[in-house]
Amino acid sequence: MLEIKSKNVIVNTNQEHVYNYLMDLNNFENLLPRDSISNFKSDTKSCSFKVTGGYAIGLEYKESSEFNKIILKSSESSPFPFTLDIFIDEKDGKVDAHQVVNADVNTFLKMVIEKPLRSLFDYIADRLVKVFEQK
Repeated sequence: MLEIKSKNVIVNTNQEHVYNYLMDLNNFENLLPRDSISNFKSDTKSCSFKVTGGYAIGLEYKESSEFNKIILKSSESSPFPFTLDIFIDEKDGKVDAHQVVNADVNTFLKMVIEKPLRSLFDYIADRLVKVFEQK
């Protein structure tokens, strides 16, 4: 099992706004690196995209704890099973957010994907901050 925790970021808005934004998977296109992603498709509960030079990834809504946590899971189109837990904690009128990915991969694949995935999820965390700076 591979576990990757993104960096924590502080988002300058309230917990409910971040939660509602992330619950609509159409918004994930705004969080992904445009130069590394193609064929993005989505609806409110799922999204899929192709990573340049890599795999097609699919995410589906699994469950949530209102305003605090969202759990997404890999779809059948993903190359390996994983979950993406998004934590949204309110502190002093702002949001402290981070993600934890748990992927069921073998040792070889873990060595290949760990660094790019960590980079991707840190990028998503940074983009979340920028999205709410623009609002």
